Amino acid sequence: MAFNSRVIAALLAFCIAAVTTAFLSLFKEVTQNALVVTFLISFSSTYLLGFIVLEFLIFREINKVYGLFEKLRKRELSTINQNKSNPLSPLKKINEEIFSYAALKQKEIDELKKLEAFRREFIADVSHELKTPIFAAQGFVHTLLDGAVKDKSVRNKFLKKAAKSLDGLDMLVQDLLTLSQIETGDIKMHFENFDIKMLVEEVFDQFESKAEKKDITLEFGRNVPDEVFVYGDWQRISQVITNLISNSVKYTNEGGKVVVDFLLSKNQVTTTVKDNGDGIPPEDVNRIFQRFYRVDKSRSRERGGTGLGLAIVKHIMEGHNSKVEVKSTVGKGSEFSFKLPRGKKTVISEE
Repeated sequence: MAFNSRVIAALLAFCIAAVTTAFLSLFKEVTQNALVVTFLISFSSTYLLGFIVLEFLIFREINKVYGLFEKLRKRELSTINQNKSNPLSPLKKINEEIFSYAALKQKEIDELKKLEAFRREFIADVSHELKTPIFAAQGFVHTLLDGAVKDKSVRNKFLKKAAKSLDGLDMLVQDLLTLSQIETGDIKMHFENFDIKMLVEEVFDQFESKAEKKDITLEFGRNVPDEVFVYGDWQRISQVITNLISNSVKYTNEGGKVVVDFLLSKNQVTTTVKDNGDGIPPEDVNRIFQRFYRVDKSRSRERGGTGLGLAIVKHIMEGHNSKVEVKSTVGKGSEFSFKLPRGKKTVISEE
């Protein structure tokens, strides 16, 4: 027999009405009509009160609990919505605890699904990126083994191409290791005061030959002071500057310009790397810091790079409690900027 609030309320009301009527029947002064009226009044009032208490304070809350359990059993946690319980219900606390547990599990499941999707995508990207230099080097080596090694000019040409492919593979592995170590915290930041303008000058020297080949000018903005001291990890900020300037040189057309500027405020220094290159489409701006993401995959592969540079930049700046901001217009160029605390000039005392 299926019990609900109506059935239980009716049984309870009948029992109370019967007991009350039976008790009154012991008195001779009570008439038959009075007993009938007493039974009806007792039954109806008890039924009404019992039904309200059972239905609204107990059964509905129990049904909510069973509904949550049913969704947990069917793993339909995404459909769980928080229902407000009656403040007078004794099951309110239990219902809220079950909902909190279910919501927590739903959040964990969502995170696991994201991580699983990220893992699959990451493995696919790594496999694809590793395959290209490995297959290239493998093809050159097998060609040499098939007889081309006897021709000195062909041999040297193919060995250089194989070496270039292996250099690209080594660069990819090193970037993957760096990114992994930063994310896991194996690489600790060593903060110090240093001149970021001097650091940029050193990076300019590294890319001078590449810039000259494309007739690209590397320069500072107007009114840049002789020294710009910041507080951060010199080595990691050097990686950030190197990656940003490398991308600017790579994606700026011949005769272009790469400008590094500094905006000094009371407590911070904003470093800006600006170019007048290809620019980034609006739909790609928010994704350029993802691993292996390239705006133009075909041209990016021709220009080299591992596709991890901006991902490393993002994590390094997060380690400095900062972030990289991007402004870009297709056909006009891009502007990358980040902020660091102002540093103090270190004075070396002479003994």
